[in-house]
Amino acid sequence: MNETKIYLVRHAHSSYTPDEYGRGLSLKGNRDEKSLTYLMKEKQIDVVLSSPYNRAIHTVEGIAKHHSIDIQVIEAFKERTLAGQPVEDFQSAIDAVWQDETFSYPGGESNEFARSRGVSALQNVLKTYKGKSVVIGTHGNLMVLMMSHFDDQYDRHFWENLDMPDVYCLTFQGEELMKVDRIWERTA
Repeated sequence: MNETKIYLVRHAHSSYTPDEYGRGLSLKGNRDEKSLTYLMKEKQIDVVLSSPYNRAIHTVEGIAKHHSIDIQVIEAFKERTLAGQPVEDFQSAIDAVWQDETFSYPGGESNEFARSRGVSALQNVLKTYKGKSVVIGTHGNLMVLMMSHFDDQYDRHFWENLDMPDVYCLTFQGEELMKVDRIWERTA
C-alpha cells in the first residue's frame, strides 16, 4: 500500500505583532528556518503547503526552494482564531478554550471548530496527494488539534511542549494514522 507522509511544521519563532498575516520570523526564527531546511534536504518531498501567515510560509520556504516546489497556500491551515479582538490575558484565554472543546470567545474559534477546519483540509490533502510526501507549514494550536483528531495523547500538555519550529511526520495508510515521528530536535 502507498503510504502518505505528512510533515506538520510548526512555524519558527516570530516576534509578536497583532498582524497575523504579515508577522515574520525573528532573528532566532530565521536561523532555525535555515537549520530546518538543512534537516529536510535529504527527505523526499513532493508537495509544500502552508498557512497564509507569513511566519508559516517563511518557515517552509527553504524546503520548497531546495526541492524546486512552489508553495501552495491553504487558508484552512492558518492558526486558530482565539478571539475577534486581542485578549487581555492570553494564558487565561488559552485555559478556557482547552478546558471546554466547544467554548469560543466572540469572533474566535473553539477547539472543536478549529480542529474540524484543520482535519477537513488534512483529509483533502490525504486524498489529493495519496502516496506522496507533503510538508504543511502551520501553527502550534492547529497542528495539535489536527493530531488530536487521530490520537488524544496530542493535547494541551503536548502543545505546551512544542518547539518553534517543530516537525512531526505523520504516516498514513489512506486516512488511517499509522505512526508519528518527531523530526525536529531542540537546539540551543
